[in-house]
Amino acid sequence: MNPLLELIDYHLQRITFLLLACIAWIPLIFGTSLFHVSGLLGGAFPLSKPFSDLANHCKSSQPITAEEFHERQQRLASTLHHLNASAFIAEPGASAHYFGNISATAWKLSERPLLLIITPVLVNDTQIEAKVSILTPQFEATRAKMLPIPHDSVEYIEWPEERNPYEVAVSALTIEDKAYLDESARLFIFNGFQKALSNVSVAPSAPEIQELRQRKSDTEIELLKCANEATLLAIRAVHKKMTIGMKESEASRMMSMALKVAGLDNGGCLTLFGENAALPHGSGSDRVLGQSDFALFDCGGSLHGYVSDVTRTVALPKTKVPSEHQAIWGDVLSAQTVAARVAKAGAIAQDIDASARSFLNLTGRGAYFTHRLGHGIGLEGHEEPYIRGGSLDVIKIGHTFSNEPGIYIEGKVGVRLEDCFYIDSDGQSIFLTEGIGGQALSPWDP
Repeated sequence: MNPLLELIDYHLQRITFLLLACIAWIPLIFGTSLFHVSGLLGGAFPLSKPFSDLANHCKSSQPITAEEFHERQQRLASTLHHLNASAFIAEPGASAHYFGNISATAWKLSERPLLLIITPVLVNDTQIEAKVSILTPQFEATRAKMLPIPHDSVEYIEWPEERNPYEVAVSALTIEDKAYLDESARLFIFNGFQKALSNVSVAPSAPEIQELRQRKSDTEIELLKCANEATLLAIRAVHKKMTIGMKESEASRMMSMALKVAGLDNGGCLTLFGENAALPHGSGSDRVLGQSDFALFDCGGSLHGYVSDVTRTVALPKTKVPSEHQAIWGDVLSAQTVAARVAKAGAIAQDIDASARSFLNLTGRGAYFTHRLGHGIGLEGHEEPYIRGGSLDVIKIGHTFSNEPGIYIEGKVGVRLEDCFYIDSDGQSIFLTEGIGGQALSPWDP
């Protein structure tokens, strides 16, 4: 062989050896498995493409259109007119996102208020139009005008540092009747408008306004379906790659990777092994998965702002689950099924909660079901209304909730199963994960 080629071949072999040696050391340095190496190397030297089959599930999903935002604004304006109210005011967050595409991520909250203000304008005797205004710090006006607010003519009300922002807003708008503030608005915003509108009632959102966001459109439900399906598919994919002896932190990293590959933003998982799962929202201890342990994953992410929430309690093929723990798992699944059958349009929230609780009471384990059955879900992971004891909220078409019974025996075992559902146009409850099989079938088949 040519001496020059021999020298090149020699150095290539040494470089290859050194790269493999570095890769072998990564688990010791970072406390992770070779499964994560390609992620740690930023994909520069991919050993494989884990979870790549998840990437296409929500690929075709599209965000809410400008037309749907316009419809929301019009419904809000009509509702305000019906309530004899002059304005709805919201800080960046779920409601501002819903009506104006201004999320808390798009504009971070600070002591200087930026506010979405929607007022009804009477065009003629029968037609109401939504006027959209943004109250913005004057020095931030250029940035505020860059927000992608879906409205043809947004009015920007700029307040200089030396002025009272609430007085500036009131002087620029006609607010003669009630003004409603989003229920999540901070207290100093509420107080500021109360002082600036001393002769006008300032109140948290009326139930009629809250219901606009609580009851989802078909488009919203499709986004929620895809987000929750992708989350469940990620759990199933990670479940297949788990091993006895791995740590909670390792499984959690695998879940985060899977959710990201699935196209979800801000994905993450509460990951609890064995008795750690007996604390429903425990932080874990980086426990090692033992031969007889369940693993609990409570996972979520977001798709175009819409949130998923899925929980599975799983076992591995080689796990030797104690018979009592298997029985507990079966009881939790049955409680979830009972609640799903009771949940329908016209049902009372507390009755749905009671149905799952009553079943678990019959098993003798009801005392270990220590939290409410469910929460609303949409642009927020937890939102009104809630399925809990004492709630007289009536379930309606378009509502979306979690259904998540659990049994928690501290020091021994914790089991929770969670699937979110919606109320369809026929008034029936349908799991958002129904399209990929819905409820878990067993600890080995999530």
